[in-house]
Amino acid sequence: MTPPKFLYIADPMCSWCYGFSPELRAFLSHFPNYDLDIVLGGLRAYQTQPLDDTMRDMLYGHWDKVAQVSGLAFDRAALRRPNFIYDTEPACRAVVTAKLLADDLPAIGLLDVFQAISHAFYAQARDITDETELADILTAALNAAAGDEHYDRTSLKETLTAAATREETRLNFEQIQRWGIRGFPMLLLVTDGGLQIVANGYGKAEQLLKAWAELDVSQ
Repeated sequence: MTPPKFLYIADPMCSWCYGFSPELRAFLSHFPNYDLDIVLGGLRAYQTQPLDDTMRDMLYGHWDKVAQVSGLAFDRAALRRPNFIYDTEPACRAVVTAKLLADDLPAIGLLDVFQAISHAFYAQARDITDETELADILTAALNAAAGDEHYDRTSLKETLTAAATREETRLNFEQIQRWGIRGFPMLLLVTDGGLQIVANGYGKAEQLLKAWAELDVSQ
């Protein structure tokens, strides 16, 4: 029988995923014995063109909506860097790095790391497309999740920038494409009968619990 497990399909630079994280945390608190794996979506992976005003205004529109429903803070300076390229691959790769280096992290610990990366971008306007900045954020987040100073920034950055980590990140993106998933966040339940959708898009914790009650979890 498949152990109880959730799959979270998301991207650290997805504003709706940022807004959804507290609701997901509240939902998961009802399932302490369930594992959680995060599959990275690659929202705007491998972008090469700097943001133009049209795209920036579109993103700000999404941010305003997320801020309204979630109450979370957004720092618009995150998108005002000269020639900023909204490439979500490095941030996704940082989560993959955490999965590779800390595969014993509890479910909530992995979500902590994901949230720390998103928070650094959206609330602190840190450049999480920059590998050096990402290494700092990731080291602090992993050590906080582990409760000690186990993780070293230098060795962590080596894993972050390694070809194997880049490949594993690309495989995450390909998996999402094979599943036909086009929007994030999405929360799935893994059962012996396959995958069941708990959340498709942003939702409050109480909405997730209602959706859960309607699932056939006996499969």
